[in-house]
Amino acid sequence: MKRLPIRKKMRLDEYDYSQEGVYFVTICVESGRKLLGEVVGASVLARPKVHLSNVGGVVEKALIYYNENHPDIRIKNYVIMPNHIHVIIAIVPEAGERGRSPLQYIIRNLKSFITKSVGYSIWQKSFHDHVIRNASSYQRICQYIDQNPAKWQEDRYYTD
Repeated sequence: MKRLPIRKKMRLDEYDYSQEGVYFVTICVESGRKLLGEVVGASVLARPKVHLSNVGGVVEKALIYYNENHPDIRIKNYVIMPNHIHVIIAIVPEAGERGRSPLQYIIRNLKSFITKSVGYSIWQKSFHDHVIRNASSYQRICQYIDQNPAKWQEDRYYTD
């Protein structure tokens, strides 16, 4: 009988994801495809930025829509990179109703909304998250998000 591979756990065992919290989330495009845009504008006078593709524009509109129309969450900061997005999501307690993990529910809905808008799925399975537990961690992650386009070639998700 063939043994199945042992999967790495994606969530903290001891953490209650149904509670109010702030999370740093990374969602990757399937197979690392650069569908969301390209990093442009690196020069002595200008910081690089991401020029979004049509699909990247759909992702940005979805993040803005979600932030404006779901009072139970706040998207505090985000960056859309060529093949992944980083988002800081703050969740209020009411988001955990129905016994679900609100973070998983939010990400599933966001991915589904984008998939329907684009017409096909662009996402890899699951997502990465990090529980932000204090102000210094929050500041460090905000800085990482803001500097991500400038460090694109050093990024673990970078592909040529």
